[in-house]
Amino acid sequence: MKEFMFYIRNEKDAKKSLTPDEHLAFIKKCEMYIGALKSENKLIAAQPIVREGVVLKKTGNDWTQEDIASDKEMQVGYYHILANDLDEAISIAKANPEFEFVPSATIEVRPIKTKEIETGFVYPTKK
Repeated sequence: MKEFMFYIRNEKDAKKSLTPDEHLAFIKKCEMYIGALKSENKLIAAQPIVREGVVLKKTGNDWTQEDIASDKEMQVGYYHILANDLDEAISIAKANPEFEFVPSATIEVRPIKTKEIETGFVYPTKK
C-alpha cells in the first residue's frame, strides 16, 4: 500500500452557506466516510483545519506574515490515506462528502514520498 494525502479546499468559507441541519448532515456523512476508511484500514489520519491562521514568507532575511484570507480559496482539511495506487486514491477521494455539500470543493490527491532514494532516509510516521 502507498500513502496519499488529500488536501481539501473550498472557495471562501463555503460551509457558512449551509443551514444548521445541512451542516449536521455533512458532519455525519464525513463521520461515516471516515468510519468506512478506518474499517478498510485505509485511513491514517483525517482532520479539519480551522479557518484562522497565518501565511509566512521569507524573502532574503525578511519575514512577512499575513492572515489567511477568508475571501479566497482555502484549505479546510486533509486526509492521509493508504491506497494501492493513484487510481484507487482518486476513487476514494471522489466518495468524499465534501463534493455533495460544497459545490466549490476541490480535493488535491498527492502521493507521499516516504523514503529518499539517494540516502535511504525513511521519513518518520506514527502509523
